[in-house]
Amino acid sequence: MTGVEIPESEFEFIASRSGGPGGQNVNKVSSRVTLRFDLDRTTALTPEQKQRVRKKLSSRISKEGVLQISSQRTRSQDLNREDVVARFGELLRAALREEKARVKTKATRSSHEERLKEKRLKTSVKQARAKGSKAWDD
Repeated sequence: MTGVEIPESEFEFIASRSGGPGGQNVNKVSSRVTLRFDLDRTTALTPEQKQRVRKKLSSRISKEGVLQISSQRTRSQDLNREDVVARFGELLRAALREEKARVKTKATRSSHEERLKEKRLKTSVKQARAKGSKAWDD
């Protein structure tokens, strides 16, 4: 994960009943797995990384600073646990990825002239429409 290794002891897994397919099994087995990761208490991330994760994943982080991810894709709790850990890794990698700074560019002279030419053409079309032909006013 971009040079970051988070010990599994910092994860809290909660199993609950899934609402997905499974017939009668769904009423008996807690197959949904929710991973809770306390962003404020983790020692695996630097303060800068925590800030970046908080900014990028703000919609998934509670007011208490806990990141929650759930999985109920399969009927197996073990597979859902693996899935939620993989999804956590993907989210964290994406949040910590450095974005390239945008390089400002200037429009070329020809593109600038082309834009103005198209604007003049539209203006003339609209003026012609307003002045004379009343074919659609009837």
